[in-house]
Amino acid sequence: MATARGRPRGFDRDQALERLMQVFWAKGYEGAQLNDLTAAIGVKPPSFYAAFGSKEAAFREAIDLYIATIGAAPMRALDAAATVRAGLRAMLEGSVAVALSAKPGGCLLILGVVNCLPVNESARAHLLNARRKTVKLVADRLRRGIADGELPAGTDIARLAAFFHGIMQAISFQARDGATRAELLALIDPALRALDPD
Repeated sequence: MATARGRPRGFDRDQALERLMQVFWAKGYEGAQLNDLTAAIGVKPPSFYAAFGSKEAAFREAIDLYIATIGAAPMRALDAAATVRAGLRAMLEGSVAVALSAKPGGCLLILGVVNCLPVNESARAHLLNARRKTVKLVADRLRRGIADGELPAGTDIARLAAFFHGIMQAISFQARDGATRAELLALIDPALRALDPD
């Protein structure tokens, strides 16, 4: 008797993509092997390729899902706060929450591609573009702080946006290294001093 080919009955692509996101988050793009991905969603390789096209295509979709869901919370907090200082604090606290929300910890946008073998350059470029969008959102909020009179007109927006993004990266790496919530939250007050007048 011939066996049925293709995805199993009841295959939920959205649910599968969420599981793939978790695998990429835990192992990174380069560490996640095809058998990890297929095991996570309960399909054979042909069904994986039929549903997602390629490992890289699945990774890109997983990154986009992460940005739209888990990764969106810190940036929403940044934008919604009444002041630029409160927004940056909320963003960093949100980054701590995200970094500790899954094992082994950290942020998928920061840790998704670390070694970057030449063959994986386009996956790294996708992450780099996502990180640049994060820096732009921080810069936009700082500009709003200038417009609202919270920051001096001569504030170096590019430098501050890069600095706060760097703090988010530090949170991610330190979470991956096993830092506690208290240790990560302790980074926030010193970081916010960058807003203080010289």
